[in-house]
Amino acid sequence: ELKEIVFVIQSQSNSFHSKRAEDLKRDILKQAADLGKELPTVLLIHQMDGHEGAWTILPLMKDFSVTYSRNSSWIFFCEEDTRIQVVKLLETLGRFDGSKEWFLGKALYDEESTIIHHYAFAENPTVFKFPDFAAGWALSIPLVNKLAKKLKSEPLKSDFTIDLKHEIALYIWQKGEGPHLTPVPEFCTDDTSSSKTDHCATTFRNFLPLCGEPVKKEDVFVAVKTCQKFHGDRIPVVKRTWEREAALIEYYSDYADISIPTVDLGIPNTDRGHCGKTFAILERFLNRSSARTPWLVIVDDDTLISIFRLRKLLSCYDPSEPVFLGERYGYGLGTGGYSYITGGGGMVFSRAAVQKLLASKCRCYSMDAPDDMVLGMCFSGLGIPITHSPLFHQARPMDYPKGYLSHQIPISFHKHWNIDPVKEYFTWLAPDTEESLNGKKVGYNREDL
Repeated sequence: ELKEIVFVIQSQSNSFHSKRAEDLKRDILKQAADLGKELPTVLLIHQMDGHEGAWTILPLMKDFSVTYSRNSSWIFFCEEDTRIQVVKLLETLGRFDGSKEWFLGKALYDEESTIIHHYAFAENPTVFKFPDFAAGWALSIPLVNKLAKKLKSEPLKSDFTIDLKHEIALYIWQKGEGPHLTPVPEFCTDDTSSSKTDHCATTFRNFLPLCGEPVKKEDVFVAVKTCQKFHGDRIPVVKRTWEREAALIEYYSDYADISIPTVDLGIPNTDRGHCGKTFAILERFLNRSSARTPWLVIVDDDTLISIFRLRKLLSCYDPSEPVFLGERYGYGLGTGGYSYITGGGGMVFSRAAVQKLLASKCRCYSMDAPDDMVLGMCFSGLGIPITHSPLFHQARPMDYPKGYLSHQIPISFHKHWNIDPVKEYFTWLAPDTEESLNGKKVGYNREDL
């Protein structure tokens, strides 16, 4: 029965995202009503009280177990852009015995061991499968109850959340004592309009969000963090690739080099974090750049980014709201903790967010503290939620499963290790690859990687 499924949408409190999640909730409930079925429970993650780490899902298992174990059979998780055919989902879940422990999803796997998964399964990373959240994934209630019991006796460790889908699969697997992911072919990430989706219970709207005209080039100020030792190898890559997409760009260094040119902020380079440098950039943006520039992007000198695509994405956000946007990581979220935007993929700030941050007393606890984590702590303390986009990436394209990137139009990647960064940029991010991402071959072919 449909009422035995609890739908959980990975929603966010930002106005753009919460509206999309509400639209999906309405669609699920309308399909249920049209079937004449009793309406299922549909939960929005961002509305679940008391959990800064609700998006990491495991802290919610106790609540799910207590509240839904008596009358439900499945918890079904999806993203705000997942599209669900309710009748087909009922048929698909009906193939599985809900009284047993099941972990269902569309399987992803690493083709080689990767830093974002701490080089897990280094001998053969393809053996470990984890779910593509975009396709939706499901846990049977007996498995939810088992996880809740385990979490009660062994609370989550206070460490990092980097790639949630992989970490949840590892936790459920329990070093081989728990269930593996069972691949379900009806959980799909093909575009809703694709002819290949007749069998699918789920599809995914795989496009770059655009909510009107892209924001103007002059409305995005780009700050590149660099230092003298990288002026010769990293900055030329920026200049050969994405610099031309930025109307307003400055390079911030520990040395003024007029050939680039760089701005010396008077802050020495450190081998650890760059908190002092980042806060100096924020101050400069507020005090020196035009008061009309609504958006600030801070990137590393080895970040590859499409400002062209970012301008499209930013059309969906209101710069008068405090927006702090990028790829979300977490620290210590099982025991309180906070979320933060990881710096390598690029950190995007609305002017309103910078104003609220600098008006507060929150600052670096040391000049070489990790800037992204300090910013996460500060915004958490101010009650300003960070906004996650999976289109920003802290690592290289090769560090992600091909199946995961296949339904993305990415905005950024990070690091130059063992790759040709110029080729990677033109393969994945250059404006003239827009067509190739829609199936036409232009420039480098993504499949060559």
